[in-house]
Amino acid sequence: MASAPSPGSGQLLGRGSEIERLHELTGAARSGRGGALVLRGEAGIGKSALLDHVVRAAAGFRTARACGSQYERELPFAALHQLCVPALPHLGELPARHRESLQTAFGLVPGAPDVFRIGLATLDLLSCAARESPLLCLIDDAQWLDTASSKVLAFLARRIACEPVAMVFAVRPEAAEGELDELPALLVSGLSDADSRALLAAKSHVSLDEQVCQRLVAEARGNPLALLELPRAGGFAPPDTSSVSIRIERGFQARVAELPEEARLLLIVASADPTGDPGLLWSAARHLGLDLSVAGAAATATALVDFSTRVRFCHPLARSAVYRAAQASERRTAHRVLAEVTDAVTDPDRRAWHRARASAGPDEDVAAELERSALRARTRGGVAAAAAFLESAAALSLHTGRRIRRTLAAVRAKLDAGFTESAAELLTTVENAGLDELQSATVDLLRGHIAFARHNDDNGPAHTLRAARRLAEPDPEWSRHCLLDALEMSLVVGRAGGMMDLVLAEARSVAQPAHSPDVLDALIRLTTEGHRAAAPSLREALDGNGTPMWTRRPGIAVMLAAELWDPRTHTEIIQWLMKTGRDSGSPLVLRLGLAQTATQAVMFGDIGGAMAAIAEEEAITDATGGLPVAYHRLHLAALRGRRQEALDLFESVTSAGSARGAGQLIADAHWSAAVLHNGLGDYPAALSAARKASAHGDLFLAGISLPELVEAAVRCGERDAAVTALASLTERTEAGGTDSGLGIAAYARGLVTGVEDHYREAVERLEKSPMVPYRARAHLLYGEWLRREGRRRDGRQHLETAHALLWGAGMEAFARRAAGESRATGGKARGRSRAVRVGLTEQEMYVARLVATGATSKEVAGRLFLSPRTVDAHLRAVFRKLDISSRKQLRDHPDLLT
Repeated sequence: MASAPSPGSGQLLGRGSEIERLHELTGAARSGRGGALVLRGEAGIGKSALLDHVVRAAAGFRTARACGSQYERELPFAALHQLCVPALPHLGELPARHRESLQTAFGLVPGAPDVFRIGLATLDLLSCAARESPLLCLIDDAQWLDTASSKVLAFLARRIACEPVAMVFAVRPEAAEGELDELPALLVSGLSDADSRALLAAKSHVSLDEQVCQRLVAEARGNPLALLELPRAGGFAPPDTSSVSIRIERGFQARVAELPEEARLLLIVASADPTGDPGLLWSAARHLGLDLSVAGAAATATALVDFSTRVRFCHPLARSAVYRAAQASERRTAHRVLAEVTDAVTDPDRRAWHRARASAGPDEDVAAELERSALRARTRGGVAAAAAFLESAAALSLHTGRRIRRTLAAVRAKLDAGFTESAAELLTTVENAGLDELQSATVDLLRGHIAFARHNDDNGPAHTLRAARRLAEPDPEWSRHCLLDALEMSLVVGRAGGMMDLVLAEARSVAQPAHSPDVLDALIRLTTEGHRAAAPSLREALDGNGTPMWTRRPGIAVMLAAELWDPRTHTEIIQWLMKTGRDSGSPLVLRLGLAQTATQAVMFGDIGGAMAAIAEEEAITDATGGLPVAYHRLHLAALRGRRQEALDLFESVTSAGSARGAGQLIADAHWSAAVLHNGLGDYPAALSAARKASAHGDLFLAGISLPELVEAAVRCGERDAAVTALASLTERTEAGGTDSGLGIAAYARGLVTGVEDHYREAVERLEKSPMVPYRARAHLLYGEWLRREGRRRDGRQHLETAHALLWGAGMEAFARRAAGESRATGGKARGRSRAVRVGLTEQEMYVARLVATGATSKEVAGRLFLSPRTVDAHLRAVFRKLDISSRKQLRDHPDLLT
């Protein structure tokens, strides 16, 4: 209905460049290089006509279509179901888990679907369908997609690069920011004046006056639908300053106004039903006592609607024009009869939706039904739908208490769905509603979560702390939970040091739980009595009386394990995170587990493992639309020691962290810079970075920065700074009592004292530690000391050991430093080339490592949320870069298994 064909050619006027771009897209898909394109343009500009054209032009393609509905945005997976219908015969070919995910999403079986898994299942389904012939997926009016469908379709669009699939979306430019924004886009603009005149000449059955023609071309502004609709209203009306879409709607409304009453009412009922189900429409019309033959004929004559196997309006603007032109009482009547004819068993949610719109005022019965619909929507993964149902339920609530409860529940659901600003706006409606203390605390908590979700608002911990204060008397245990929430938030939005002081000050006045001491008590002791006194309480808090703390507070547990220099407990936490994340399908838990896996791999000297974990974490981030994690990349850059590459990353992360007020992230960047510069031998830069990293007393980061500070201060001749840092490091590591911590402190002590026994202790203790980079550095420092003492032969042995360990761990800067020291003793540093790892991307490394351990392409695809075809494409790139030709050769490649 949008862009028009040129007279007699069957082609579209003025759309040469757009058609060429679409043909490129389908041509690439035909050869197995899939892609997506978003057509952006105002209503009526020709997007739908371009979709119709690509169907006609894509010979040999199967077509799947979906259309967003303004009225179905509250129903999860509605648009996805439309798109998948042609491919459903292939459902039986999918793995059981994928098949069940789609069946649950479409309401075919009960269960709680995971958008995360549904995306992969849909990719698998479309990949199966595309085996027979290339697949063309067209999604019109994408600005009205339900949230769940939008997430899945965007997921698909980013993952079809190796599939014979082309996806084309049509969306209006005024659409809110969403998942489609990062996809390739093409702006569909208006026709030229010449093409506009040609279209008018082709479509007008009468000769238009030249002044009228000029006026219509000027008024339509190149919009094809406007050119077709405006002449119906005549060409001599006063100038209209409203938008083109509003004028088009007025034209549609003028046609409706001329209809007999029964025909007009039939159109209103049709506009109120988003399903387009003729059975519902005719049943509703009979409830109203309409003469279907007369009313249907009159409505059809307007050319606004087509009554066939589906009830379809000629354009979405036509539907909205009819609906908006109706009086409020007429719309309520339409929704009332549609609710009456909608099956309460098979479609209870749509029935509740119609009942809500039929209500002229508060109705507790309808509100309760909407609340039940919200629960059903949430169990089907429709968090956005649950929020909409709850908001409507709150608006229809008679009882103030129920209205407040439902509003707060709707705010929570909006937050879960990612509608942060909408949640904040809704929360203001109850802030002055005479809340009790518990409700006020809930409002503060929600304010905190809203601030946290905004990413540029650092007030989240403060709001959460205020909630804790309100709850101190009525609910002490909840209050303590809120205090820990505030502390965890501060790890992300700021730095834990300052907030921890406030949290612990508040915790002292809150009644202790029965299972005391808890983590708050342990942290209070840490800040007041120091690490030695607090270590037993910290360990007891981590153990959690048989229920480890990381099952409840993994973020804080990671920090405490690091504070105790305890890689064993850190490993247990990571194992729990990974198992729980994979078993539950929780993206948040799995991403945390993978980020910690990458950090631990860095600390253990496994560069390939770090790259693989980062690749999988980034795949999940992309799949879920989450914010990227930066700290594991910082740690990897510090380990590898590539100066410019690392400095560019540190600068970008520090700038982003400063803009967000993310002090913890900035401290991470400073620690990483200290490691980098110590490796490069730039000790003044290392000292400056280490001081910044340790200045605020952040959990984990302050402690791990101390060895860097000691080394840099000694090299710069700042003995007092080195002695002070060593004293703090010694207290921390002795409190932890692990060989890793004690070994690191021992070589730092050797740097300050110059006593050989301290270096020997470091080497001996770190032999028992999995922290290979620090073991290597102990050998390096001992070897350097021996060389300076004139014991070149003894020093050479340690320096060559250091070089081999450092090169094997991928610590290129430290390895070069060790090689230079070794050559000064007359030795030759030997290390196998790391060109393999340099040449592979993180995702290729991940694919290669999994395949090398026996994983199939399908298994790898499931981990990276890709199709098996894409995995095979990565594998071909790996083979080419490694100069091998088989999976067996990959399994035998030593660089991939270290």
